[in-house]
Amino acid sequence: MIVAEHLRKTFPGKGKNDAPVVAVDDVSFTARDGQITGLLGPNGAGKTTTMRMLYTLMTPESGSVTVDGIDTRVDANAVRRALGVLPDARGVYKRLTARENIRYFGELHGLSPQQSDQRIASLAAALQMEDFLDRRTEGFSQGQRTKTAIARALIHSPRNVILDEPTNGLDVMTTRGLRSFLKHLRDEGHCVVFSSHIMQEVAALCDRIVIIAHGRVMAEGSPDELREQAHESNLEDAFVRLIGSEEGLHA
Repeated sequence: MIVAEHLRKTFPGKGKNDAPVVAVDDVSFTARDGQITGLLGPNGAGKTTTMRMLYTLMTPESGSVTVDGIDTRVDANAVRRALGVLPDARGVYKRLTARENIRYFGELHGLSPQQSDQRIASLAAALQMEDFLDRRTEGFSQGQRTKTAIARALIHSPRNVILDEPTNGLDVMTTRGLRSFLKHLRDEGHCVVFSSHIMQEVAALCDRIVIIAHGRVMAEGSPDELREQAHESNLEDAFVRLIGSEEGLHA
């Protein structure tokens, strides 16, 4: 389980005399085990900054993040061991095969070669990677790189999974396969958090949705609860009403 409480993060203004830019302002939510929690908002809403604070890449100026009860400020390394992260950057080592990329991360997490091989076989089957598993990643498609990065993030069987825009740039069939895989993680009891600005993606996957705009949580709940809050029958219309703007339609 991942709990964010009153997170705040600012960045310096572009000019010397410019006021700081508030990227995240008092964001709080809970992502529970056995659920998919989606952070939904327009581009620039603060989703990626929030995610980076969840997985310890950034330190909040105020507020806290706990993962399975461990505070990131107290033991960041223990939190990292409990997480599997697909960041917004999908870099893979181009001179290595997909299998070698994944195995390397298994070694970093202390897995034996036998444990890594077992996990790689399981992940490759679940993500439908067998046909390119032993190819060098140079020249991979976006979908192949994303699958390799996801498998790499999950090699150590983390209880909590954080994915930043996981379907960005993927084709329809790869997206469908990834959706199925995320539902499988949820059904196994994992806590899954992912960010998106794509309404259909969130509606198709999420048990709970946290709507973020202008660095703040504007609403949260199940899709049905959000429609009820906004007095709208359509989730897209509910989203627009809840953020108080048409900008979500053009994100």
